[in-house]
Amino acid sequence: MTGDRVTPTEASPVTRLRVLDRLLPVWILIAMGIGLGIGRGWPAFARGLNSLHIAAGTSLPVFVGLLAMMYPVLAKVRYARLGTIVRDRRMLISSIALNWVVGPAVMFALAWLMLPDLPAYRTGIIVVGLARCIAMVLIWNDLSCGDREAAAVLVALNSLFQIVMFSLLGYFYLELLPGWLGLSTVGLHIPAGRIAETVAIFLGVPLVAGFVTRLVGENRRGREWYEESFLRKLGPIALYGLLYTIVILFALQGHTITGHPGDVARIAAPLLAYFAVMWFGSFALGKALRLPYERTATLAFTAAGNNFELAIAVAIGVFGVTSGEALAGVVGPLIEVPVLVSLVYVALRLRRHYPPGDLSAVGDLSAVGGRNGVSSRNAVGGRNPMAVRRGTVAGGATASEGVGSAVSGSVASAVSGKSRAPLAVAGPAAGEEAAMGPGKQSELPL
Repeated sequence: MTGDRVTPTEASPVTRLRVLDRLLPVWILIAMGIGLGIGRGWPAFARGLNSLHIAAGTSLPVFVGLLAMMYPVLAKVRYARLGTIVRDRRMLISSIALNWVVGPAVMFALAWLMLPDLPAYRTGIIVVGLARCIAMVLIWNDLSCGDREAAAVLVALNSLFQIVMFSLLGYFYLELLPGWLGLSTVGLHIPAGRIAETVAIFLGVPLVAGFVTRLVGENRRGREWYEESFLRKLGPIALYGLLYTIVILFALQGHTITGHPGDVARIAAPLLAYFAVMWFGSFALGKALRLPYERTATLAFTAAGNNFELAIAVAIGVFGVTSGEALAGVVGPLIEVPVLVSLVYVALRLRRHYPPGDLSAVGDLSAVGGRNGVSSRNAVGGRNPMAVRRGTVAGGATASEGVGSAVSGSVASAVSGKSRAPLAVAGPAAGEEAAMGPGKQSELPL
């Protein structure tokens, strides 16, 4: 997007993205292809990568990638705002129910419906459904312009529940419930300590690093420098970390995936159905609860994503590296990555159906790349981090159309830290008018 005026008759938001931005899914597919090629054509290198661990079953190369991917996102979280997120009981209760009641039940049902004759793959799929996402969901949330602070809270909440509930739900869905239904049962015994160790490594380290970085940076140089200068330079690391992580994941399992194409297709079917049911169902729930777009998107992505690293580690540790359960865990990210990238675009299109008053946090969310030109939480009584009300965008478009199109242009630049041209919005809310004076315009640097 440039400084040109936005009109309602222009092309859709996604088609107005720069070529580089629109090709983000292509870069991800290329990264997947490179990883699969390494795993298939250079197995010795893949085995060497797989031998590097920082703890039992925790891959060092994967940890490095997830750290590079998550640290910039968590450094951008405004931790002082977390209290307001915690008080949103509609979102918290919905997220807990979706992640720990609905999600595992949906995966259990799909696994038995679609893989009744393949018990190993069925068990692996059920294990994937028990592992709730605590890493890549932060990237999908940022790309879709979701609420970053809400995502941090929900990820932390899922991490705590994962430590307590993973083994219990494994027992329920693999032994107890199948026994009640007269189905075959499988034992799954994973120490809670091992799950806690995985969570502490993959979430705890980048979370602490992000919190300390913001605390020290703001105290020493101020928020303006931190968000306008430091985060702008830090932002691209998240995208590089995402692509690196994808290459490593598929390199580690490339030989397994390419060696069983028919089985991969069978495993993919329930996963595709799961992502569709969970994401669209969660998005519809957020809409029904009248959550703003940003929190609705966050709710949908946290509910649909899975912790593939934990699922793979559990499957390999319990059933063996060559087991069908392990292959099912490996196929998880093969399907999840392209599907959730596609759902980012779906979310940005659905954003246009939200009324202008729901477009909160636009400037704050565009700070994915370190940009935040307006601190308008104060402008609307502290409720929303960005006040975009029913005004008109310069050129005649409504605020909803102009802001929606500008924000959707951040699909790749969101993590790359590249800023957009300022979007002038006229017609401020009453709370803003007192601060800016009548007839003035507020600029949203997108």
